[in-house]
Amino acid sequence: MASLAEKRHTLAHLLAKAVLERHPNALLTLGPAVDDGFYYDIDFGAEKISDADLPELEKAMRKHLPGWKEFSREEVSPDEARTRFANNPYKLELVNEIAARGEPVTLYTAGSTAQSSKLQAPSSSFTDLCRGGHAKHPAADIAPDSFALDRIAGAYWRGDEAKPMLTRIYGLAFDTKEELDAYRAQREEAKKRDHRKLGAELDLFVISELVGAGLPLFTPKGTLLRDLISDFLWELNKAKGYEKVDIPHLAKPDLYKVSGHYDKYKDDGFQVHGRDKHFMLKPMNCPHHTQIYASRARSYRDLPIRYFDITKVYRDEQSGELMGLSRVLSITQDDGHVFCRPDQIGEEVARVVSIIKDFYSAVGLLKEGSYRARLSVRDPGTPEKYLGDPAVWDVAEKRLEEIGKEHGLALTRGEGEAAFYGPKLDFMFKDAIGREWQLATIQLDFVQPERFQLEYTDDTGSKARPVMIHRAISGSLERFLSVMIEHYAGAFPLWLSPEQVRVLPVSEKHAAYAAEVAAALMAADIRAEADDANESLGKKIRAGKQDKVPYLLVVGDKEAGAKTVTAESRDHGKLEGLPLAALIERLAKEISERA
Repeated sequence: MASLAEKRHTLAHLLAKAVLERHPNALLTLGPAVDDGFYYDIDFGAEKISDADLPELEKAMRKHLPGWKEFSREEVSPDEARTRFANNPYKLELVNEIAARGEPVTLYTAGSTAQSSKLQAPSSSFTDLCRGGHAKHPAADIAPDSFALDRIAGAYWRGDEAKPMLTRIYGLAFDTKEELDAYRAQREEAKKRDHRKLGAELDLFVISELVGAGLPLFTPKGTLLRDLISDFLWELNKAKGYEKVDIPHLAKPDLYKVSGHYDKYKDDGFQVHGRDKHFMLKPMNCPHHTQIYASRARSYRDLPIRYFDITKVYRDEQSGELMGLSRVLSITQDDGHVFCRPDQIGEEVARVVSIIKDFYSAVGLLKEGSYRARLSVRDPGTPEKYLGDPAVWDVAEKRLEEIGKEHGLALTRGEGEAAFYGPKLDFMFKDAIGREWQLATIQLDFVQPERFQLEYTDDTGSKARPVMIHRAISGSLERFLSVMIEHYAGAFPLWLSPEQVRVLPVSEKHAAYAAEVAAALMAADIRAEADDANESLGKKIRAGKQDKVPYLLVVGDKEAGAKTVTAESRDHGKLEGLPLAALIERLAKEISERA
């Protein structure tokens, strides 16, 4: 039976066949499988197509699918391939690259007979330049109701803005119709939870064209939300022995040349030129932290040393990839670095795992079956991407895998997902609608200490290299906030809500008592406001619910006379005739427990 990735790749070929049937002059480029289906990038020339054309293309795909009984593979010479694709500059570019690498040039044909591509092909057959990875028997392997064409977008050839703009046709594909329907339902729910929409409705952040895309501005409510998360992160890290440090937002390029970040980020970094100085906005914080460590002699008794820093890094992402808080140019990291002896690695990683579990438990993502850890290691096929001695990498990868197993983490392996200086444990969490996000990370690094010649004096009086552990709990604070907004659909738990309580006077004559209640709540360090708008109580309640305030307190004659409140909790229902002191005690407990 074909894998889902093979089915999706096959459907990209089937889409290309349907396109050429209706648009014979279209130039095909690349059509890979992706996480939720497939796409094909196509140059339609002067022709224009839109989403309105997708139903007919989808219909054509289903028409041809029964005739695609199997695929045949044919290896051809580069010259034969150039002849076959003489009128397609995109395929010629690919053929030349394949030939330059010394790899075989292969053509795959599917259709009613799937014979050699040199023969006259039947009407349902289709041949494409491809390295393989298809369903062997598409008609049998692919359910005709398990896929659908989704949308049309623009895409530059090879992702390069200097190259032609192509038309990208996206398709969705799953093993069954039920899975396809479930995915579509999840996506509709995701639209309702879109953090950009909710961020505007709840007045959390602003994207200004004058400031620039990818540079979000946080309102008072949004800044409070950031601070609540930042303060909690510091609380957890401080309890585990971390100390705060502070670093500038730029440095000489020399710092990043030593660390290796310059070569990796020189095209994605921001260069800053002063009167007679050249700096780079920091793409990472770890090189700065190495220099704090290196500023004085260290003994084995001093280790581990743990630095904590919530600060921004800057990367020049492509404009088309910027989106709300999910992908930004100024990235706030809750960054931490541990400098320790090799024998302390296990204990220090355990310390970070403990922080991760406490943090994600409080934000509602640490649930049975809703998270996993990925052991991110090197891609053995591209050793040139990684710094340091391969033997040292072997040790680091093995040690991190052992630690993960010691802590009962169900590890999956991610080849090619390592940082360029070391392997990682990446923590993946599912949100309320089942989407998975990579958030926290722990990275084991033997390379940076070597490149910066970091040292400590061991218990024999000899010089030794510390090990560096990089760790981030929330990852990017902006991206984490986008996940939280969508996970909760803007209805944050009480401890995390910018506005925790709204007091609603029934009429103007109850405004004084409403103000008194709000003042008492604020004195107890509970974020509260009194709604003194000249509106009906019904409108005030609707506004409070629309703003997703956790507690709405109604005060009228009865409440003012008895010095009580009637509370409507978003999560716990209605509470009538509650003494104010009892409410404050209840709320304070709920906030302190981060329930």
